[in-house]
Order: sequence, then structure tokens, then C-alpha cells
Amino acid sequence: MSISTESERTGMQLASDVVAITLKKMREYARPGMSTKELDEFGGALLAGAGGRSAPAMTYNFPGFTCISVNEEAAHGIPSARRILQEGDLINIDVSAEVNGYWADNGGSFVIGQDIHGHGRLVETSKLILQKAISNIKGGVRISEIGRLIETEARKAGYKVIKNLAGHGIGRALHEEPHEIANFCDKYNRTRFKKNAVVAIETFISTISTIADTQADGWTLIGNKGGFVAQHEHTIMVTDGQPVIFTGKNEIWA
Repeated sequence: MSISTESERTGMQLASDVVAITLKKMREYARPGMSTKELDEFGGALLAGAGGRSAPAMTYNFPGFTCISVNEEAAHGIPSARRILQEGDLINIDVSAEVNGYWADNGGSFVIGQDIHGHGRLVETSKLILQKAISNIKGGVRISEIGRLIETEARKAGYKVIKNLAGHGIGRALHEEPHEIANFCDKYNRTRFKKNAVVAIETFISTISTIADTQADGWTLIGNKGGFVAQHEHTIMVTDGQPVIFTGKNEIWA
């Protein structure tokens, strides 16, 4: 969507606060020995209590309130009573929701407990790349150039990017134009960011893989060559200068 009134901006900020605070509290609540279903139900209760409705459940009939991906899972992990979090696991939580007709999306990867498997550098790199990418977005900038920046920074750090997962427009639905804000330079995409547009920018930084393959459950994505993936995501509004970060309350950069 493109924000043209103060009420639209207020609506987007409210929806973004709901998903951001839910993500923050889920990160704080997660601990070894907990199932991903328990963590998801905690998040679902937070959303409902704030007047939010799960976006993936509404839009795609996803079997969970949030997407929770663990270790080798790159995205869209299904919450399960059988998946028990362990010390040192790499976990990604993606929270998106509708609140009063406005939609917002955010996500973040982190390590449960002590970083005994050494995932911390991947997580921090993903955070920093998202920060740098967002700081370079303004009206008139080509979407492909932000993709080039993300892939270049990942390569400099010794990582790859997942090329078939991307950011997207958002606001009045979960996915709007532009539909593909890729993590690499798509030379065929000549679209530019537009001032006042609302977009969800996300990094998918990978140790080995470049493509995420859908598993037999129809949802879970795992890298085509294995390894691990860290994702971070903010919903923002494009301006002529620094973007407005609507989901800042998730405190992923704190």
C-alpha cells in the first residue's frame, strides 16, 4: 500500500506494534525443553489479546499462528508438539498479522540458550545486512540494487543468500506489490521503490544453500544443499530519506 493519510499511517503503526511486540515476547519466552507448538500458542494468545489475527492462518490456512523454523529449516516451519527446542538451536520466528484492516510482518532468527553450535555469527550478519539494506532504501532506488547490496554483503561475510525467498509489499494484505524484493540483483526487475510505499524487507542469509525447497508437509522450506539460514525482517515505509521502521518495537537491533 501507499500511505496517503495520517489515519493510514496510524493503522499501519498499530498493526506493526502488535506483531513486533509479539515477536519480542516470543523470543523472550522461548527456552530449551519447550515445544514449538507451545511457543506458537503463546504467540497466538498475544496476537488475539492485542486485537490481531494471524496473517498466514487467514491468508493461506497455515497450521499455526506463527511460522517457527528450527535449525536446518529455512522458513515456514510448522509449530509442533513433537519439536522440542534444545540448547543452542537456531530458531526463526516469523510473525505477521492483520489488525483493523492493516497487515504487518516481521521476523528474526536467534539462538536458544548458549550458542554451543556457533550460529551466532550467521545471526548477527543477517541483522547487520538487513540494517544496511534498509538504510539504503528511499524513493527512486531500484529494488534490484538493494538485492545486489544484500548478496554482496553476504558474500563478503562468507555466506550466500536464498534466491527464491523475498521481501514484498504489504499493508492492506499480507502480500502486495512489489511482490519480489529479492536478496540478489535481479537484472530483469527494473521496479523502483516508491515514496510512501509500505514494504516488508527481509534477509535470508545462508551458510551453503541458494534455493529453499518445499518439504513433503507442503510448508516447511529447507535449503537445497543443507546448512543453515538466518532471516530478519522489518515492515517499513519508504521516504525520500531514511525509511520509517514500523516494526522497531521487536528490538532485533537492541
